[in-house]
Amino acid sequence: MALSYKARKRWSLVILLVGLPIYVVVAVSVINWLYPNPMELPPPLVQIGIFVGIGLLWAFPLKFIFKGIGQEDPDA
Repeated sequence: MALSYKARKRWSLVILLVGLPIYVVVAVSVINWLYPNPMELPPPLVQIGIFVGIGLLWAFPLKFIFKGIGQEDPDA
């Protein structure tokens, strides 16, 4: 079942205003759990890879909701 343009627009707003901050808190908590001691952090390039991966991880499953939201309503 495909979502209508209005439904996708509403869901994208909910995801960005509610879901993304929750995701950030969870991601930071996981990183703190994996590396509790700041002296044991991996090298900087590995850190960049981890944070870029975590930063993109939320976007791919929700790509269909955000696709075309900035365009005019196709039903209008």
